[in-house]
Amino acid sequence: MNGKELILSAFECEKVERIPWTPFCGVHSANLIGKTATEYLQDSNLIVQGLNKAVEKYRPDGFPIIFDLQLEAEIFGCKLNWSDDNPPAVTSHPIALGEKTLEDLELPSENAGRIPIVIEALKTIRKQHEDKAIYGLITGPFTLALHLLGTDIFMGMFDKPDYIHSVLDFCAEVAKKMSEIYIKNGCDVIALVDPMTSQIGPDQFREFCSVPVTKVFDYIRGLEAKSSFFVCGHAQNNIEVMCQCKCDNISIDENIPLDYVKEICKKYKVSFGGNMKLTTVMLLGSPDDNKVNAIECMNVGGSEGFILAPGCDMPYATPAENCMAITDVVHDPYQQEIAKKLSEKEHAPMDIFDMCDYGQSDKVIIDIITLDSEACAPCQYMVEAVKAIVPEFNELVEWREHKVKEPEAIKMMSSLYVRNIPTICIDGQIKFVSIIPPKEKLIAAIHDRIKEKFAIKIKYNTGKILLLGDKNSENYKLIDENIKVALKELGSTVEYKQIKDELEIRKYGVFSTPAIVTEKYNVKSEGRIPDKNVVKEWIKALNE
Repeated sequence: MNGKELILSAFECEKVERIPWTPFCGVHSANLIGKTATEYLQDSNLIVQGLNKAVEKYRPDGFPIIFDLQLEAEIFGCKLNWSDDNPPAVTSHPIALGEKTLEDLELPSENAGRIPIVIEALKTIRKQHEDKAIYGLITGPFTLALHLLGTDIFMGMFDKPDYIHSVLDFCAEVAKKMSEIYIKNGCDVIALVDPMTSQIGPDQFREFCSVPVTKVFDYIRGLEAKSSFFVCGHAQNNIEVMCQCKCDNISIDENIPLDYVKEICKKYKVSFGGNMKLTTVMLLGSPDDNKVNAIECMNVGGSEGFILAPGCDMPYATPAENCMAITDVVHDPYQQEIAKKLSEKEHAPMDIFDMCDYGQSDKVIIDIITLDSEACAPCQYMVEAVKAIVPEFNELVEWREHKVKEPEAIKMMSSLYVRNIPTICIDGQIKFVSIIPPKEKLIAAIHDRIKEKFAIKIKYNTGKILLLGDKNSENYKLIDENIKVALKELGSTVEYKQIKDELEIRKYGVFSTPAIVTEKYNVKSEGRIPDKNVVKEWIKALNE
Protein backbone atom coordinates (compact mmCIF):
# COMPACT_ATOMS: atom_id res chain seq x y z
CA MET A 1 0.00 0.00 0.00
CA ASN A 2 1.23 3.52 -0.71
CA GLY A 3 1.03 6.35 1.82
CA LYS A 4 -2.35 7.65 0.68
CA GLU A 5 -3.85 4.17 0.83
CA LEU A 6 -2.45 3.64 4.33
CA ILE A 7 -3.99 6.90 5.55
CA LEU A 8 -7.40 6.21 4.00
CA SER A 9 -7.42 2.65 5.37
CA ALA A 10 -6.57 3.95 8.82
CA PHE A 11 -9.46 6.41 8.52
CA GLU A 12 -11.71 3.39 7.89
CA CYS A 13 -10.32 1.80 11.11
CA GLU A 14 -8.91 -1.07 9.06
CA LYS A 15 -5.83 -3.02 10.05
CA VAL A 16 -2.82 -1.74 8.12
CA GLU A 17 0.55 -3.27 7.32
CA ARG A 18 2.38 -0.26 8.77
CA ILE A 19 1.25 2.60 11.01
CA PRO A 20 0.94 5.70 8.79
CA TRP A 21 2.90 8.84 9.60
CA THR A 22 1.72 12.43 9.02
CA PRO A 23 4.13 15.17 10.12
CA PHE A 24 2.24 18.45 10.37
CA CYS A 25 5.09 20.42 8.85
CA GLY A 26 3.50 23.83 8.36
CA VAL A 27 5.93 26.71 8.82
CA HIS A 28 8.62 24.13 9.66
CA SER A 29 8.79 23.51 5.90
CA ALA A 30 9.81 27.14 5.50
CA ASN A 31 12.79 26.50 7.75
CA LEU A 32 13.81 23.52 5.65
CA ILE A 33 14.36 25.83 2.67
CA GLY A 34 15.82 28.76 4.62
CA LYS A 35 12.77 31.04 4.42
CA THR A 36 10.75 32.85 7.06
CA ALA A 37 7.18 31.88 7.87
CA THR A 38 6.02 35.24 6.49
CA GLU A 39 7.73 34.67 3.14
CA TYR A 40 6.57 31.06 2.94
CA LEU A 41 2.87 31.57 3.64
CA GLN A 42 2.57 34.26 0.96
CA ASP A 43 4.29 32.46 -1.93
CA SER A 44 2.95 29.32 -3.64
CA ASN A 45 6.37 28.43 -5.09
CA LEU A 46 7.94 28.46 -1.63
CA ILE A 47 5.13 26.28 -0.25
CA VAL A 48 5.82 23.74 -2.99
CA GLN A 49 9.58 23.83 -2.36
CA GLY A 50 9.13 23.46 1.39
CA LEU A 51 6.72 20.56 1.14
CA ASN A 52 8.92 18.75 -1.37
CA LYS A 53 11.86 19.09 1.00
CA ALA A 54 9.72 17.73 3.85
CA VAL A 55 8.60 14.78 1.71
CA GLU A 56 12.20 14.06 0.77
CA LYS A 57 13.44 14.09 4.37
CA TYR A 58 10.48 12.66 6.31
CA ARG A 59 8.88 10.20 3.84
CA PRO A 60 5.37 10.99 5.11
CA ASP A 61 2.19 9.17 4.16
CA GLY A 62 0.26 12.42 4.34
CA PHE A 63 0.82 16.09 5.04
CA PRO A 64 -1.12 19.40 5.18
CA ILE A 65 -0.87 21.84 2.29
CA ILE A 66 -0.49 24.64 4.87
CA PHE A 67 -1.13 25.02 8.61
CA ASP A 68 -2.51 28.54 9.05
CA LEU A 69 -5.66 29.12 11.12
CA GLN A 70 -5.70 32.79 10.21
CA LEU A 71 -6.36 32.33 6.49
CA GLU A 72 -10.14 32.78 6.80
CA ALA A 73 -9.91 35.41 9.57
CA GLU A 74 -7.73 37.63 7.36
CA ILE A 75 -10.35 37.52 4.59
CA PHE A 76 -12.97 38.84 7.03
CA GLY A 77 -10.87 41.82 8.12
CA CYS A 78 -8.98 40.52 11.14
CA LYS A 79 -5.59 42.24 11.37
CA LEU A 80 -2.60 39.91 11.55
CA ASN A 81 0.76 40.12 13.26
CA TRP A 82 3.26 38.34 11.00
CA SER A 83 6.24 36.47 12.40
CA ASP A 84 9.46 35.01 11.08
CA ASP A 85 9.03 31.67 12.84
CA ASN A 86 5.29 31.26 13.45
CA PRO A 87 2.08 31.51 11.47
CA PRO A 88 0.52 34.97 11.80
CA ALA A 89 -1.57 35.79 14.87
CA VAL A 90 -4.95 37.55 14.87
CA THR A 91 -4.68 40.95 16.61
CA SER A 92 -8.11 42.49 15.98
CA HIS A 93 -11.70 41.29 16.05
CA PRO A 94 -13.78 43.22 13.50
CA ILE A 95 -17.24 42.40 14.86
CA ALA A 96 -16.22 43.13 18.46
CA LEU A 97 -14.72 46.46 17.36
CA GLY A 98 -17.87 47.39 15.47
CA GLU A 99 -15.96 47.57 12.18
CA LYS A 100 -18.26 44.97 10.64
CA THR A 101 -21.50 43.17 11.38
CA LEU A 102 -22.25 39.54 10.68
CA GLU A 103 -24.46 40.66 7.80
CA ASP A 104 -21.46 42.39 6.17
CA LEU A 105 -19.53 39.13 5.81
CA GLU A 106 -19.70 36.97 2.68
CA LEU A 107 -18.54 33.41 2.15
CA PRO A 108 -15.00 33.24 0.72
CA SER A 109 -14.41 32.51 -2.95
CA GLU A 110 -11.37 30.92 -4.58
CA ASN A 111 -10.09 34.44 -5.26
CA ALA A 112 -10.34 35.73 -1.68
CA GLY A 113 -7.30 36.64 0.41
CA ARG A 114 -4.43 34.18 0.15
CA ILE A 115 -6.62 31.31 -1.08
CA PRO A 116 -5.26 31.58 -4.69
CA ILE A 117 -1.72 31.08 -3.34
CA VAL A 118 -2.76 27.93 -1.51
CA ILE A 119 -4.72 26.56 -4.49
CA GLU A 120 -1.80 27.06 -6.85
CA ALA A 121 0.53 25.21 -4.46
CA LEU A 122 -2.05 22.48 -3.91
CA LYS A 123 -2.52 21.79 -7.62
CA THR A 124 1.23 21.49 -8.14
CA ILE A 125 1.79 19.26 -5.10
CA ARG A 126 -1.16 17.05 -6.03
CA LYS A 127 0.42 16.28 -9.41
CA GLN A 128 3.83 15.63 -7.86
CA HIS A 129 2.64 13.37 -5.04
CA GLU A 130 -0.34 11.35 -6.15
CA ASP A 131 0.62 8.62 -3.67
CA LYS A 132 0.36 10.90 -0.59
CA ALA A 133 -2.75 11.94 1.33
CA ILE A 134 -3.00 15.73 1.27
CA TYR A 135 -4.79 17.45 4.14
CA GLY A 136 -6.65 20.72 3.72
CA LEU A 137 -6.84 22.48 7.08
CA ILE A 138 -9.84 24.70 7.79
CA THR A 139 -10.51 26.87 10.84
CA GLY A 140 -13.21 25.37 13.04
CA PRO A 141 -16.42 27.36 13.66
CA PHE A 142 -15.73 28.15 17.31
CA THR A 143 -12.16 29.35 16.70
CA LEU A 144 -13.18 31.44 13.70
CA ALA A 145 -16.06 32.94 15.73
CA LEU A 146 -13.57 33.87 18.44
CA HIS A 147 -11.32 35.54 15.86
CA LEU A 148 -14.31 37.65 14.79
CA LEU A 149 -15.75 38.40 18.24
CA GLY A 150 -12.75 38.18 20.54
CA THR A 151 -13.26 36.83 24.04
CA ASP A 152 -16.70 38.51 24.10
CA ILE A 153 -17.92 35.19 22.74
CA PHE A 154 -17.72 33.61 26.19
CA MET A 155 -20.03 36.13 27.86
CA GLY A 156 -22.21 36.08 24.73
CA MET A 157 -22.87 32.38 25.25
CA PHE A 158 -24.74 33.40 28.42
CA ASP A 159 -26.06 36.86 27.54
CA LYS A 160 -27.09 36.44 23.89
CA PRO A 161 -26.93 32.75 22.91
CA ASP A 162 -29.13 33.20 19.82
CA TYR A 163 -26.62 35.63 18.33
CA ILE A 164 -23.68 33.33 19.10
CA HIS A 165 -25.58 30.49 17.38
CA SER A 166 -25.98 32.67 14.29
CA VAL A 167 -22.25 33.51 14.24
CA LEU A 168 -21.33 29.83 14.59
CA ASP A 169 -23.77 28.88 11.83
CA PHE A 170 -22.08 31.40 9.53
CA CYS A 171 -18.62 30.06 10.48
CA ALA A 172 -19.82 26.53 9.68
CA GLU A 173 -20.87 27.73 6.21
CA VAL A 174 -17.38 29.20 5.80
CA ALA A 175 -15.90 25.82 6.80
CA LYS A 176 -18.10 24.06 4.23
CA LYS A 177 -17.03 26.49 1.51
CA MET A 178 -13.33 26.09 2.37
CA SER A 179 -13.77 22.29 2.36
CA GLU A 180 -15.32 22.45 -1.09
CA ILE A 181 -12.42 24.56 -2.42
CA TYR A 182 -9.80 22.19 -0.98
CA ILE A 183 -11.49 18.98 -2.15
CA LYS A 184 -12.14 20.38 -5.64
CA ASN A 185 -8.44 21.15 -6.02
CA GLY A 186 -7.06 17.83 -4.81
CA CYS A 187 -7.23 17.36 -1.03
CA ASP A 188 -8.06 13.89 0.30
CA VAL A 189 -8.68 14.86 3.93
CA ILE A 190 -10.27 17.96 5.42
CA ALA A 191 -9.04 18.66 8.92
CA LEU A 192 -11.34 20.95 10.89
CA VAL A 193 -8.97 22.56 13.40
CA ASP A 194 -10.85 24.04 16.37
CA PRO A 195 -8.40 24.51 19.26
CA MET A 196 -10.59 27.04 21.10
CA THR A 197 -13.17 24.34 21.89
CA SER A 198 -10.75 23.29 24.64
CA GLN A 199 -12.06 26.38 26.49
CA ILE A 200 -15.57 24.98 26.88
CA GLY A 201 -16.98 21.85 28.49
CA PRO A 202 -19.14 19.07 27.00
CA ASP A 203 -22.45 20.78 27.81
CA GLN A 204 -21.49 24.04 26.10
CA PHE A 205 -19.97 22.06 23.23
CA ARG A 206 -23.28 20.25 22.67
CA GLU A 207 -25.26 23.47 22.92
CA PHE A 208 -23.14 25.61 20.60
CA CYS A 209 -20.76 23.46 18.53
CA SER A 210 -22.23 20.02 17.88
CA VAL A 211 -24.81 21.06 15.29
CA PRO A 212 -22.63 23.38 13.13
CA VAL A 213 -19.64 21.02 13.26
CA THR A 214 -21.75 17.98 12.38
CA LYS A 215 -23.10 19.87 9.35
CA VAL A 216 -19.53 20.46 8.17
CA PHE A 217 -18.57 16.79 8.50
CA ASP A 218 -21.76 15.68 6.73
CA TYR A 219 -20.92 18.07 3.90
CA ILE A 220 -17.35 16.73 3.59
CA ARG A 221 -18.71 13.17 3.48
CA GLY A 222 -21.10 14.20 0.73
CA LEU A 223 -18.09 15.38 -1.30
CA GLU A 224 -16.53 11.90 -0.87
CA ALA A 225 -13.57 13.06 1.21
CA LYS A 226 -12.41 12.10 4.69
CA SER A 227 -12.63 14.38 7.70
CA SER A 228 -10.53 14.89 10.82
CA PHE A 229 -11.35 16.90 13.93
CA PHE A 230 -8.22 18.55 15.38
CA VAL A 231 -8.21 19.79 18.95
CA CYS A 232 -5.43 20.82 21.32
CA GLY A 233 -5.17 21.72 24.97
CA HIS A 234 -6.97 20.16 27.91
CA ALA A 235 -9.96 18.93 25.89
CA GLN A 236 -10.17 15.40 27.27
CA ASN A 237 -13.76 15.83 28.47
CA ASN A 238 -14.87 16.79 24.96
CA ILE A 239 -13.53 13.74 23.08
CA GLU A 240 -16.82 11.84 23.28
CA VAL A 241 -18.97 14.75 22.07
CA MET A 242 -16.45 15.31 19.26
CA CYS A 243 -16.85 11.69 18.15
CA GLN A 244 -20.62 12.17 18.15
CA CYS A 245 -20.19 14.85 15.45
CA LYS A 246 -19.61 12.05 12.90
CA CYS A 247 -16.06 12.90 11.89
CA ASP A 248 -13.83 10.15 10.49
CA ASN A 249 -10.86 10.95 12.73
CA ILE A 250 -9.89 12.73 15.95
CA SER A 251 -6.40 14.26 16.19
CA ILE A 252 -5.04 15.32 19.59
CA ASP A 253 -1.95 16.76 21.23
CA GLU A 254 0.05 15.58 24.23
CA ASN A 255 -2.35 17.17 26.74
CA ILE A 256 -4.74 14.25 26.26
CA PRO A 257 -3.72 10.61 26.99
CA LEU A 258 -3.61 8.60 23.79
CA ASP A 259 -5.00 5.44 25.42
CA TYR A 260 -8.06 7.38 26.60
CA VAL A 261 -8.73 8.72 23.10
CA LYS A 262 -8.27 5.25 21.63
CA GLU A 263 -10.89 3.81 23.97
CA ILE A 264 -13.49 6.50 23.19
CA CYS A 265 -12.84 6.52 19.45
CA LYS A 266 -13.08 2.73 19.24
CA LYS A 267 -16.57 2.95 20.81
CA TYR A 268 -17.73 5.24 17.97
CA LYS A 269 -15.68 3.57 15.20
CA VAL A 270 -13.68 6.75 14.67
CA SER A 271 -9.97 6.66 13.85
CA PHE A 272 -7.51 8.75 15.84
CA GLY A 273 -4.10 10.40 15.55
CA GLY A 274 -1.38 12.02 17.61
CA ASN A 275 0.29 12.70 19.86
CA MET A 276 4.04 13.19 19.56
CA LYS A 277 5.32 15.75 22.08
CA LEU A 278 5.91 18.97 20.20
CA THR A 279 8.37 20.86 22.38
CA THR A 280 10.02 18.68 25.01
CA VAL A 281 10.75 15.97 22.45
CA MET A 282 10.42 17.13 18.84
CA LEU A 283 11.84 20.62 19.28
CA LEU A 284 14.20 20.25 22.25
CA GLY A 285 14.85 16.53 22.52
CA SER A 286 17.43 14.31 20.85
CA PRO A 287 16.86 11.88 17.96
CA ASP A 288 16.77 9.06 20.51
CA ASP A 289 14.11 10.91 22.52
CA ASN A 290 12.02 11.10 19.34
CA LYS A 291 12.47 7.41 18.62
CA VAL A 292 11.29 6.55 22.13
CA ASN A 293 8.28 8.87 21.97
CA ALA A 294 7.34 7.51 18.54
CA ILE A 295 7.44 3.87 19.61
CA GLU A 296 5.48 4.68 22.77
CA CYS A 297 2.72 6.29 20.69
CA MET A 298 2.78 3.45 18.16
CA ASN A 299 2.52 0.82 20.90
CA VAL A 300 -0.56 2.52 22.33
CA GLY A 301 -2.13 3.42 18.98
CA GLY A 302 -1.75 0.06 17.32
CA SER A 303 -2.25 -0.85 13.69
CA GLU A 304 -6.01 -0.29 13.43
CA GLY A 305 -7.34 3.22 12.98
CA PHE A 306 -4.23 5.05 14.23
CA ILE A 307 -2.07 7.67 12.50
CA LEU A 308 1.20 8.78 14.09
CA ALA A 309 1.48 12.57 14.07
CA PRO A 310 2.68 15.55 16.09
CA GLY A 311 0.13 17.08 18.45
CA CYS A 312 -0.12 20.21 16.32
CA ASP A 313 1.83 22.30 13.81
CA MET A 314 5.50 21.45 14.20
CA PRO A 315 7.62 24.31 15.59
CA TYR A 316 9.56 26.20 12.93
CA ALA A 317 12.97 25.31 14.42
CA THR A 318 12.31 21.59 14.98
CA PRO A 319 15.61 19.84 14.13
CA ALA A 320 15.27 17.84 10.92
CA GLU A 321 17.25 14.97 12.45
CA ASN A 322 14.54 14.54 15.10
CA CYS A 323 11.81 14.11 12.49
CA MET A 324 14.04 11.83 10.48
CA ALA A 325 14.49 9.68 13.59
CA ILE A 326 10.71 9.30 13.81
CA THR A 327 10.63 8.40 10.11
CA ASP A 328 13.22 5.66 10.70
CA VAL A 329 11.09 4.14 13.46
CA VAL A 330 7.94 4.27 11.32
CA HIS A 331 9.53 2.59 8.28
CA ASP A 332 12.14 0.24 9.77
CA PRO A 333 11.25 -2.67 12.14
CA TYR A 334 14.90 -2.80 13.25
CA GLN A 335 14.74 0.85 14.36
CA GLN A 336 11.53 -0.01 16.22
CA GLU A 337 13.42 -2.61 18.23
CA ILE A 338 16.17 -0.09 19.00
CA ALA A 339 13.53 2.41 20.14
CA LYS A 340 11.99 -0.19 22.45
CA LYS A 341 15.40 -0.84 24.03
CA LEU A 342 15.99 2.88 24.46
CA SER A 343 12.61 3.26 26.17
CA GLU A 344 13.68 0.74 28.83
CA LYS A 345 16.56 2.94 29.99
CA GLU A 346 16.09 5.02 33.11
CA HIS A 347 15.97 8.75 32.49
CA ALA A 348 17.54 11.27 34.86
CA PRO A 349 14.94 13.42 36.64
CA MET A 350 14.53 16.92 35.23
CA ASP A 351 16.29 19.70 37.09
CA ILE A 352 13.77 22.13 38.59
CA PHE A 353 13.87 25.49 40.35
CA ASP A 354 13.63 25.77 44.15
CA MET A 355 10.18 27.34 44.45
CA CYS A 356 9.89 27.27 48.26
CA ASP A 357 9.99 31.06 48.54
CA TYR A 358 8.36 31.84 45.20
CA GLY A 359 5.70 34.52 45.35
CA GLN A 360 7.07 36.28 48.44
CA SER A 361 7.94 39.53 46.67
CA ASP A 362 5.81 42.64 47.15
CA LYS A 363 4.32 42.26 43.66
CA VAL A 364 1.87 39.57 42.60
CA ILE A 365 3.54 37.49 39.88
CA ILE A 366 1.41 35.95 37.14
CA ASP A 367 3.13 33.18 35.17
CA ILE A 368 1.45 32.08 31.94
CA ILE A 369 2.72 28.76 30.63
CA THR A 370 2.12 28.60 26.87
CA LEU A 371 3.22 26.79 23.78
CA ASP A 372 3.70 30.22 22.20
CA SER A 373 1.09 32.98 22.21
CA GLU A 374 2.17 33.92 18.68
CA ALA A 375 1.44 30.45 17.34
CA CYS A 376 -1.27 28.91 19.54
CA ALA A 377 -4.76 30.48 19.60
CA PRO A 378 -5.73 29.38 23.15
CA CYS A 379 -2.35 30.61 24.40
CA GLN A 380 -2.79 33.91 22.58
CA TYR A 381 -6.20 34.63 24.06
CA MET A 382 -5.10 33.63 27.57
CA VAL A 383 -2.15 36.04 27.38
CA GLU A 384 -4.44 38.78 26.05
CA ALA A 385 -6.83 38.23 28.98
CA VAL A 386 -4.00 38.79 31.47
CA LYS A 387 -2.53 41.78 29.63
CA ALA A 388 -5.95 43.46 29.58
CA ILE A 389 -6.40 43.50 33.38
CA VAL A 390 -2.84 44.09 34.64
CA PRO A 391 -3.02 47.92 34.20
CA GLU A 392 -5.94 48.01 36.67
CA PHE A 393 -3.50 47.07 39.44
CA ASN A 394 -0.91 49.77 38.64
CA GLU A 395 2.48 48.30 39.59
CA LEU A 396 1.20 45.68 42.05
CA VAL A 397 1.05 42.93 39.40
CA GLU A 398 3.71 41.65 37.03
CA TRP A 399 3.07 39.05 34.32
CA ARG A 400 5.42 36.75 32.43
CA GLU A 401 4.89 34.37 29.54
CA HIS A 402 6.89 31.14 29.52
CA LYS A 403 6.93 29.64 26.02
CA VAL A 404 7.70 25.95 26.32
CA LYS A 405 9.59 26.10 23.04
CA GLU A 406 12.46 27.24 25.30
CA PRO A 407 14.31 24.95 27.78
CA GLU A 408 14.08 27.50 30.62
CA ALA A 409 10.31 27.63 30.19
CA ILE A 410 10.02 23.85 30.37
CA LYS A 411 12.02 23.95 33.60
CA MET A 412 9.62 26.58 34.97
CA MET A 413 6.63 24.51 33.85
CA SER A 414 7.98 21.47 35.71
CA SER A 415 8.84 23.55 38.77
CA LEU A 416 5.26 24.86 38.96
CA TYR A 417 3.89 21.33 38.43
CA VAL A 418 1.95 22.48 35.38
CA ARG A 419 0.72 19.61 33.23
CA ASN A 420 -1.50 21.30 30.65
CA ILE A 421 -1.02 24.24 28.30
CA PRO A 422 -1.99 27.03 28.55
CA THR A 423 -2.08 27.56 32.32
CA ILE A 424 -2.12 30.66 34.54
CA CYS A 425 -0.27 30.55 37.86
CA ILE A 426 -0.56 33.33 40.43
CA ASP A 427 2.44 33.57 42.78
CA GLY A 428 3.36 29.97 42.00
CA GLN A 429 -0.13 28.52 42.48
CA ILE A 430 -2.02 26.98 39.52
CA LYS A 431 -5.26 28.94 39.07
CA PHE A 432 -6.60 28.51 35.53
CA VAL A 433 -5.87 25.40 33.46
CA SER A 434 -6.61 25.48 29.72
CA ILE A 435 -9.45 27.93 30.38
CA ILE A 436 -9.42 31.60 29.45
CA PRO A 437 -10.81 33.15 32.65
CA PRO A 438 -13.53 35.79 32.42
CA LYS A 439 -12.24 39.24 33.38
CA GLU A 440 -14.15 39.26 36.67
CA LYS A 441 -12.79 35.87 37.78
CA LEU A 442 -9.20 36.79 36.94
CA ILE A 443 -9.46 40.11 38.78
CA ALA A 444 -11.03 38.35 41.79
CA ALA A 445 -8.20 35.79 41.89
CA ILE A 446 -5.59 38.57 41.87
CA HIS A 447 -7.46 40.54 44.55
CA ASP A 448 -7.57 37.43 46.75
CA ARG A 449 -3.81 37.02 46.40
CA ILE A 450 -3.15 40.68 47.22
CA LYS A 451 -5.21 40.31 50.40
CA GLU A 452 -3.29 37.14 51.29
CA LYS A 453 0.03 38.92 50.80
CA PHE A 454 -1.10 41.80 52.99
CA ALA A 455 -2.04 39.38 55.78
CA ILE A 456 1.28 37.57 55.41
CA LYS A 457 3.16 40.84 55.51
CA ILE A 458 1.50 41.76 58.80
CA LYS A 459 2.35 38.35 60.24
CA TYR A 460 5.92 38.10 58.98
CA ASN A 461 7.02 41.70 59.51
CA THR A 462 6.27 42.78 63.08
CA GLY A 463 7.95 45.11 65.53
CA LYS A 464 7.87 46.92 68.86
CA ILE A 465 8.54 50.41 70.14
CA LEU A 466 10.11 50.52 73.61
CA LEU A 467 10.22 53.45 76.04
CA LEU A 468 13.03 53.05 78.59
CA GLY A 469 13.39 55.04 81.82
CA ASP A 470 11.70 56.30 84.97
CA LYS A 471 7.99 56.58 84.28
CA ASN A 472 7.62 59.28 86.96
CA SER A 473 9.90 61.81 85.20
CA GLU A 474 8.24 64.64 83.30
CA ASN A 475 10.25 63.97 80.11
CA TYR A 476 9.21 60.32 80.21
CA LYS A 477 5.55 61.29 80.50
CA LEU A 478 5.80 63.70 77.54
CA ILE A 479 7.44 61.06 75.35
CA ASP A 480 4.87 58.45 76.46
CA GLU A 481 2.04 60.77 75.41
CA ASN A 482 3.70 61.51 72.04
CA ILE A 483 4.11 57.78 71.28
CA LYS A 484 0.47 57.00 72.14
CA VAL A 485 -0.83 59.87 69.98
CA ALA A 486 1.46 58.84 67.09
CA LEU A 487 0.25 55.23 67.23
CA LYS A 488 -3.37 56.40 67.31
CA GLU A 489 -2.95 58.79 64.39
CA LEU A 490 -1.26 56.10 62.31
CA GLY A 491 -3.80 53.44 63.29
CA SER A 492 -0.76 51.28 63.96
CA THR A 493 -0.83 47.83 65.56
CA VAL A 494 2.86 48.00 66.51
CA GLU A 495 3.32 46.81 70.07
CA TYR A 496 4.22 49.54 72.58
CA LYS A 497 6.11 48.52 75.73
CA GLN A 498 7.60 50.44 78.68
CA ILE A 499 10.73 49.23 80.47
CA LYS A 500 11.78 50.69 83.79
CA ASP A 501 14.12 48.00 85.18
CA GLU A 502 17.68 49.39 85.08
CA LEU A 503 19.34 46.05 84.37
CA GLU A 504 16.95 45.42 81.48
CA ILE A 505 17.62 48.94 80.18
CA ARG A 506 21.41 48.32 80.22
CA LYS A 507 20.93 45.28 77.94
CA TYR A 508 19.93 47.68 75.20
CA GLY A 509 23.20 49.62 75.58
CA VAL A 510 21.32 52.62 76.98
CA PHE A 511 22.94 54.68 79.75
CA SER A 512 20.86 57.84 79.64
CA THR A 513 17.09 57.91 79.99
CA PRO A 514 14.40 58.40 78.87
CA ALA A 515 15.27 56.54 75.66
CA ILE A 516 13.33 55.05 72.77
CA VAL A 517 14.30 51.75 71.12
CA THR A 518 12.54 50.20 68.12
CA GLU A 519 12.65 46.50 67.38
CA LYS A 520 11.67 44.82 64.15
CA TYR A 521 11.74 41.13 63.45
CA ASN A 522 10.90 39.06 60.39
CA VAL A 523 9.77 35.46 60.34
CA LYS A 524 12.30 33.98 57.95
CA SER A 525 11.31 30.33 57.98
CA GLU A 526 8.27 28.38 59.08
CA GLY A 527 7.61 24.67 58.89
CA ARG A 528 10.74 23.79 56.93
CA ILE A 529 14.51 23.40 57.37
CA PRO A 530 16.43 26.30 55.80
CA ASP A 531 19.78 25.66 54.19
CA LYS A 532 22.88 26.58 56.24
CA ASN A 533 24.02 29.13 53.65
CA VAL A 534 20.61 30.82 53.77
CA VAL A 535 20.87 31.11 57.56
CA LYS A 536 24.33 32.66 57.16
CA GLU A 537 22.87 35.37 54.94
CA TRP A 538 20.24 36.16 57.57
CA ILE A 539 22.92 36.44 60.25
CA LYS A 540 25.10 38.67 58.06
CA ALA A 541 22.15 40.99 57.50
CA LEU A 542 21.80 41.41 61.27
CA ASN A 543 25.37 42.64 61.49
CA GLU A 544 24.98 45.29 58.80
